[in-house]
Amino acid sequence: MSAFFVIMGKEGANKKPICKLATIKVKLSLMSLPLVAIVGRPNVGKSTLFNRLTGSRKSIVGDEPGITRDRIYGEVEWKSKKFELVDTGGIVPDDEAIIPANIFKQASFAIEQCEAIIWVLDARAGAIPLDEEIGVFLRNIGKPVFIAANKCESKKIEEESAEFYQFGFNVIPLSAEHGNSIGDLLDEVFEVLEFDEEVEEENNDEIKLAIIGRPNVGKSSLLNKILGEERVIVSPIAGTTRDAIDTELEVDGQKFRLIDTAGIRRKGKTTEMAEKLSVVMAKKALERADVAIMVIDAIEGVTNLDANIAGYAVDSGCSVLLVVNKWDALEAKETNTIYEFERELRRHMKFLDWSPMVTISALYGQRVEKILPLVVKANEARNKRIPTSKLNQFFEDNISQPKGGNAPAPVKGGFAKLHIQYITQAGLRPPMFVLFTSGGGQSKATLHFSYLRYIENRLREEFEFFATPLKLVERHKSKGKKGKK
Repeated sequence: MSAFFVIMGKEGANKKPICKLATIKVKLSLMSLPLVAIVGRPNVGKSTLFNRLTGSRKSIVGDEPGITRDRIYGEVEWKSKKFELVDTGGIVPDDEAIIPANIFKQASFAIEQCEAIIWVLDARAGAIPLDEEIGVFLRNIGKPVFIAANKCESKKIEEESAEFYQFGFNVIPLSAEHGNSIGDLLDEVFEVLEFDEEVEEENNDEIKLAIIGRPNVGKSSLLNKILGEERVIVSPIAGTTRDAIDTELEVDGQKFRLIDTAGIRRKGKTTEMAEKLSVVMAKKALERADVAIMVIDAIEGVTNLDANIAGYAVDSGCSVLLVVNKWDALEAKETNTIYEFERELRRHMKFLDWSPMVTISALYGQRVEKILPLVVKANEARNKRIPTSKLNQFFEDNISQPKGGNAPAPVKGGFAKLHIQYITQAGLRPPMFVLFTSGGGQSKATLHFSYLRYIENRLREEFEFFATPLKLVERHKSKGKKGKK
């Protein structure tokens, strides 16, 4: 039952595979599992029900209508079996405004793919004309529909929810917030689902890829171009994406999990609670990512906020690729334009001098095919372990007796105060190296940052740690006092 689609992109007027590594196959998250869609008008409790059923907080919940915009996927386990649940934005079928129209489009995608539908209605508000329109729409779909009469916290409201039977579907009164009658809803839904006898096991070898950047730099456009479908909403309105969106991608046997994140804004400009929660989710996405694609707007140039966002990725230990979008929109480009842009980028992001820069056009697909091979290379570096023998040789050549005499002093004041005894690799993702030191007397001297930078650069050069941060830790070995065991 796995659903795979060949990914084709556009470059100019010609269709070409986005990635030259191989024909791309995309699989929406865990599509081997039955898919159930949650739908309904805005602010009826769809996301609250989604979080309740999945036991997560993937969907942002708030009093503001229209918080959920894209499709959010999660997994539900009931009676020792699993199905996939998708949360959708509030349906407003006749609203032609760009955001509501796209939300309806996303909900339609989810309805088309699912096996069953949970239609959430507000039992306190009762049936309204918009509900009647949605009811007509769902009856024409021809799929099993279950009405979750939400907000039934009292017997009176539960009795009043009986009016929803007029829509011709089974009604389950419940409270998503308090968890009342959730089991009754699941029992009903399970009756119509078809389960595979063998469910595909989760692949732990997948590369988790986060797409980050300021609002409206083209993150969602880039994701859509890679996937070859409108998996997320794309609009010219800054801050359209609010939730972290996961999508699975397979390229020549290598699996990726792409995470599209909300645009990160300065704290002072993040006024809505939903926007503030989005920033938190974006940072959480980086915490679980292996590689981050830092998207920069070529037209607006590099900003201090770009540097701050990239710093979040480095702090999280991600490998980082600098992707400059909208390169096609730069006017009067010359041979040295790219060099001048990179010089300015490096000036703002000196801490990312090890990260490669790629110029693209997400709109037309230009050079997008270069990204995934670089992601694979960066992830390999992130998981690289150096054999002890090679690390010992590195120590002899570059630390114990540095070649060329260009190495800075380990501490201020010269080599005599502090000595490095040996170096060892202590971890991966990102690679971490421990420098064991001794000496220094009572001065409690530590290795100078310039010397640590020298060792980092030499490690990166010697062992090709591509696009990946390195963590260096100093561990001082002091002599124990006499009389102590």
